[in-house]
Amino acid sequence: MARATVPPGIRCIQAFSRDNWYRGFTLVLTFLFYTSYHLSRKPISIVKSELHKNCSGIAGHGNTSHGDNGTWCDWAPFDKPNYRMLFAALDNSFLVTYAIGMFLSGMFGERLPLRYYLTAGMLLSGLFTALFGFGFYWNIHSIWYYVVMQIANGLVQTTGWPAVVACVGNWFGKGKRGLIMGIWNSHTSVGNILGSLIAGIFVSSAWGLSFIVPGAIIAAMGIICFFFLVEYPEDVGCTPPKHHDQQEQEPLIRHGSMEEIFTSPSDTENEGAIFPRDQQGEPSAISFLGALKIPGVIEFSLCLLFAKLVSYTFLFWLPLYISSVAHLNPKAAGDISTLFDVGGIFGGVLAGIISDYTGGRATTCWVMLIAAAPMLFLYNYIGKNGLPTIIGMLIVCGGLVNGPYALITTAVATDLGTHKCLKGNAKALSTVTAIIDGTGSIGAALGPLLAGLLTNWNNVFYMLIASDILACLLLSRLVYKEIRGCCGYSMRERGFKEF
Repeated sequence: MARATVPPGIRCIQAFSRDNWYRGFTLVLTFLFYTSYHLSRKPISIVKSELHKNCSGIAGHGNTSHGDNGTWCDWAPFDKPNYRMLFAALDNSFLVTYAIGMFLSGMFGERLPLRYYLTAGMLLSGLFTALFGFGFYWNIHSIWYYVVMQIANGLVQTTGWPAVVACVGNWFGKGKRGLIMGIWNSHTSVGNILGSLIAGIFVSSAWGLSFIVPGAIIAAMGIICFFFLVEYPEDVGCTPPKHHDQQEQEPLIRHGSMEEIFTSPSDTENEGAIFPRDQQGEPSAISFLGALKIPGVIEFSLCLLFAKLVSYTFLFWLPLYISSVAHLNPKAAGDISTLFDVGGIFGGVLAGIISDYTGGRATTCWVMLIAAAPMLFLYNYIGKNGLPTIIGMLIVCGGLVNGPYALITTAVATDLGTHKCLKGNAKALSTVTAIIDGTGSIGAALGPLLAGLLTNWNNVFYMLIASDILACLLLSRLVYKEIRGCCGYSMRERGFKEF
């Protein structure tokens, strides 16, 4: 009796090695973990337009018990004329704590088991997110309660990014890193979208659930992390990736030109300070100053400060802006604002593909940032002229704004955290990631604060445009050297000498 062939599905499974299955599993897990982090951050931007809204347009305003009180439907203390200042205080309670804590988080991440670190961070994030929502049910109207919850949440949320990037860096080598991490980094936008949609379901009826449900989700992901996350390939008998290979060459930047871009003559003199060893000769965790000595860390960190300022201003204020200028209800404004994150997904993937093909991480960021400036100007002036225009401008602006942000925080951070000057020391990745993202988080704190202080939306957009231009200027040196490296390589291929 003839036997049937192996089913196609089983053949597909067999086509992947054990190493590849573990790598894919780790990539999906870390994607879901950081999706839940962003999912739990988003509700505050959706709920703002419910905490303070136009009460005159609500049925029941004619009730004589309200008198001439135009803020009868607002949630105190956000019913006062200084409500934008109070919203800015909430944003910065989270963001300033996040920025400060991020610099310390990376060093903890290098010295503690990542599985325990992430688990604790997600469980505590779930707790403080839910406690913010319980303010609705406990009828709390003190601004200090909500500020304290934001401060606590900002601190524990710093556990996420350095840990997940370090974990992915432990499993994946340099090949196609921009594409893989560009797709993987869509967790930021997916989390924002899901956070907006979940919060939008409850915002008009019981806004407390807009926080409690995301808090429960991230806590559940913390439990999954404890049971399933594998930090290192060696822990399950898999082959560790090669971060550097003498035969591995970027398409356009070859023959040492990448090293030329990032290094300076003094770097080799200080090698011993960059990659420390313990008494047994094993690599030990890098210091904060040692990580700053890695070539390129400072430039990309400062660039991210301004790029993240723009991204987080949109994250915290876009639903309120859409509600104000397009006169939409909070749920509709929150739903439409997710299109900015949809554009961010495409922008992050596109930036990864281009930077992989050209080898020019800095140049890719520079081009997208310089294109974003006029598009932001255009969005401010025509982005309110009908729904199709709003949709198109949000997707385009989202791609151009979040593309460089995604590339720097993923592929660039991993490149620098596994730089050749570290001589194989893998214990720098979390610290380098924390420095880059921590510096960016300073901008993330400044952007929403300034947006709350500025008197009108035009000034907010001028601030965002200026920030994009400054981000471009900070990458100028690296862009120049990347272009020079590409031109030099082309000349050598044709037999010319480099002048």
